[in-house]
Amino acid sequence: MTKHDTHFINTFSLVIGLLVVVAIALFALARVVAGQTQGEQVRAEEAFQSGVAARTQPLSREAVAGKDNSALAIVENKPAAAGSALPVPKNGTEVYEQVCNACHGQGIAGAPKAGDAAAWASHVSKGKSTLYQHALQGITEGTAVMPAKGGRTDLSDELIKAGVDHMLEMLKH
Repeated sequence: MTKHDTHFINTFSLVIGLLVVVAIALFALARVVAGQTQGEQVRAEEAFQSGVAARTQPLSREAVAGKDNSALAIVENKPAAAGSALPVPKNGTEVYEQVCNACHGQGIAGAPKAGDAAAWASHVSKGKSTLYQHALQGITEGTAVMPAKGGRTDLSDELIKAGVDHMLEMLKH
């Protein structure tokens, strides 16, 4: 090896060494700056705090024999009533819009379309009391399938009857 080659290798090694030291210094500086700014902001955010609290809560609380378990009140889990999340209609028009229209608006599942006098003729001929009974108790007749109260068993009989009356009024217009 010549003197020039040795000088080149020494200079090249020094430059590479300096670049490695600069890279490590930049990495350390970035970590210090991020640790002082970003971490504090994240820890102070309310959404972050509530998320941590939700993830770190115990999965269950159990009574232990011989310990004070008075804070562990028994809470009965009741399933929500069918349709309880839905708004309760106040009159026959709202019953039709919220309940009956789902099938009677399009003639789904053999339901006669609202306002179609020909489709309703055989049903109307049986009388209003039969229409009320079918609406309240449901019916399976041929291809027609109607659940009791149109599936909204949380509604009163009077509201369902008002919905039937509204559909009968629609036949007159």
